[in-house]
Amino acid sequence: MSKNTETVTFSTQSAEETIAAGHKIAAKLRPPLLLILRGDLGAGKTTLVKGIAEAYGAAQADEVTSPTFTLLHEFLGTLDGTAGGAQVLLCHLDLYRVDDERQLAAIGLDEMPAPESIVLVEWGEKFAALMARCDGEIVVKSLGGDAREITLKLRGQA
Repeated sequence: MSKNTETVTFSTQSAEETIAAGHKIAAKLRPPLLLILRGDLGAGKTTLVKGIAEAYGAAQADEVTSPTFTLLHEFLGTLDGTAGGAQVLLCHLDLYRVDDERQLAAIGLDEMPAPESIVLVEWGEKFAALMARCDGEIVVKSLGGDAREITLKLRGQA
């Protein structure tokens, strides 16, 4: 991350608090953005995305699932979560099953993010080219049980 990186950390003790942290993170994001979403399997990355999608009025928390097998889920909402707000397209990708840059190109990630989109990419750290062009990352660490530490790092957003 560059020198002008904004970093914010949240601590949560339950899935509900992780979703609430997603709401707070959503308020800090402005398209277009491409963010890497890091964390071990089961760390709570998708739970966090539930909160982000909910904050934008793009989906209810129970409508957001992991895109492990579909690779991409898209949710259309607004930046302030109201019908009259500026549109935002939330793209949630999971590259766990993608093995090489050629497969990555076939997904169309080179065209992302569009001007109105926020792209959250799980397992994106596997690809150097993707890391080189990302706008930051969200790291979700399990601290045991339902406790999580969530760190948002945004380049050039401070």
